[in-house]
Amino acid sequence: MKKLLAVCLVLCCSLSAFAQNTGDLNVPAKPDRVISRHIYGHFAEHLGRSIYGGFYVGEGNTKIPNTNGVRNDVVEALKRLKIPNLRWPGGCFADTYHWKHGIGPKDQRPTIVNAWWGGVTEDNSFGTHDFLNMCELLGTEPYLAGNMATGTVQELADWVQYVNFAGKSPMSDLRRENGREKPWNVKYWGIGNEAWGCGGNMAPEYYANEYRKYATFLADWNNSGGLFRIASGANSEDYNWTEVLMKNIPKNLIEGVALHHYSVIDWSAKGPSTTFNEQQYFTTMKRALFMEELIQKHTAIMDKYDPENKVALVVDEWGGWYEVEPGTNPGFLYQQNTMRDAMIAGTTLNIFNNYSNRVKMANLAQSINVLQAVILTDEEKMILTPTFHVMEMYNVHQDATWLPLTIRSESYVVGNEKLPAVSGSASRDKNGATHISLTNIDAKQAQDISINIEGAKYKNVTGRVLTSKKLQDYNSFDKPNAIKPESFKGAKLKGNNLMVKLPPFSVVVLELK
Repeated sequence: MKKLLAVCLVLCCSLSAFAQNTGDLNVPAKPDRVISRHIYGHFAEHLGRSIYGGFYVGEGNTKIPNTNGVRNDVVEALKRLKIPNLRWPGGCFADTYHWKHGIGPKDQRPTIVNAWWGGVTEDNSFGTHDFLNMCELLGTEPYLAGNMATGTVQELADWVQYVNFAGKSPMSDLRRENGREKPWNVKYWGIGNEAWGCGGNMAPEYYANEYRKYATFLADWNNSGGLFRIASGANSEDYNWTEVLMKNIPKNLIEGVALHHYSVIDWSAKGPSTTFNEQQYFTTMKRALFMEELIQKHTAIMDKYDPENKVALVVDEWGGWYEVEPGTNPGFLYQQNTMRDAMIAGTTLNIFNNYSNRVKMANLAQSINVLQAVILTDEEKMILTPTFHVMEMYNVHQDATWLPLTIRSESYVVGNEKLPAVSGSASRDKNGATHISLTNIDAKQAQDISINIEGAKYKNVTGRVLTSKKLQDYNSFDKPNAIKPESFKGAKLKGNNLMVKLPPFSVVVLELK
């Protein structure tokens, strides 16, 4: 009897060391959904050291290599991510920004006080030409957030004409006077930002009416210019906001509805970025995984009013939000980026991929030196964060064909709460390779997963993994490569079965051929 108990104990211990998860990958003969590359978009707001000292160091800077003031190392890094779009100039800043102050000779531009973020005075040296020319350097599409709260319909309509009109007009003539002959042909336009909050504290009915007016004058009768107009959408689970917008805005005036959601522990006590405990990590991941329920419920509302799926859900602000680093300006939102952030990125991008029938665009907040940044800078130094590496690993999904991947996950348990430990998504690229991205959010336990494959035969599997010794690990300016992707050897193919051993708190991307 004692021997039997001992055997059972050993068996239980061995099972707990690698919990068993199962999954099914279906490879249909004619898959019909594409994961839009625009899901992998980024965000650059006039906030802290995002623009000045981040993207832009000035044309006269001889210490940091640059092209027209834009850091060369930043351009090369973001090219590695294949960023599809970049949102600018905000955020809350957008509704106090007047674009005409940022054009023309730089020494003649008026200054602006950034009342939202730190109360600093900016000289408008980085404006429309600087941003749009930078987007050309990056090979990315600009997403301009228009000022609805303190601007006018005429001001936003003039901006569209200034950047897009090729013929002769007052605004295109002004563009030429400022040194740009050809228009930039900007497609993506946000009409206000967080209208429920910093964008004017509006009621949804009021905003919907204002949006209709603005959208009317940005394009002609048939929107022949192909503008993609994005309404300021809901804050997390404000489902009524989406309901009112979808009900009250004619579908010929709208191409996208935004959604903002941050993985924040508590808005009044956000917690530290690097010295967090496991309970704080668990709460962060609970908020990150809540994105799936948000998308499901907002999509259900959109389906009711838009059964033809013409209007995109645009999650143009998402990411982790913590207290700022000690000793930094609280209005600059500068925070370090750990393996916790890698887990937020991996799980969130899996969700976006799996709901790409309605989610057509998203923007991580933010690109550089702000919130869940992919890049941090300190004068001439630059580091790539764990979030950068996840987005680089996942860019294989951009414009790839979505493949249904169903996962039955074991639980990650902390106290009396539990979350699914493993999540994933899959796609097939234009060359026929299949990619599977998997995350294990369990802070302590590795997870085995067995995936049954239907509809395809593969001969080999390779992969990369991002993990570290501690959840709190991060890349610093002293140790910039402490966390980086490594070759992954924990996946094996046997017939139509794929076995994967996922380390604790890890992100894995596999390629099957």
